[in-house]
Amino acid sequence: EVQLVESGGGLVQSGGSLRLSCAASGFVFRDYTMVWVRLTPGKGLEWVSAINSGSTKTKYADSVKGRFIISRDDATNTLYLQLNSLSTEDTAMYYCAKDSAGYIVPNYIPPTRGRGTQVTVSS
Repeated sequence: EVQLVESGGGLVQSGGSLRLSCAASGFVFRDYTMVWVRLTPGKGLEWVSAINSGSTKTKYADSVKGRFIISRDDATNTLYLQLNSLSTEDTAMYYCAKDSAGYIVPNYIPPTRGRGTQVTVSS
């Protein structure tokens, strides 16, 4: 059974940083592209970033490019998202997701997701 457990969210002031983690199990983590998405009441579900199998490619939504960094540790089956220069518009529930392939399809939101971790940015 695929399990994805996000952590690292919290309350942070505008301009601050957070590091999100996603512990994965139940599948061969290194073989799949992993994705971060976020859910906000106003915008709905938004694709944020992805990293391919082998960590040779990363992609970002324009809204986070230059501020967020996605990475993965295949030795520990963990996905990360470093959030920098946060603004109130980044307030959302963040989910990690398992893609069905090893390559990146930008803006594709996989259905296999964790329960999420809440990020709240105060002004």
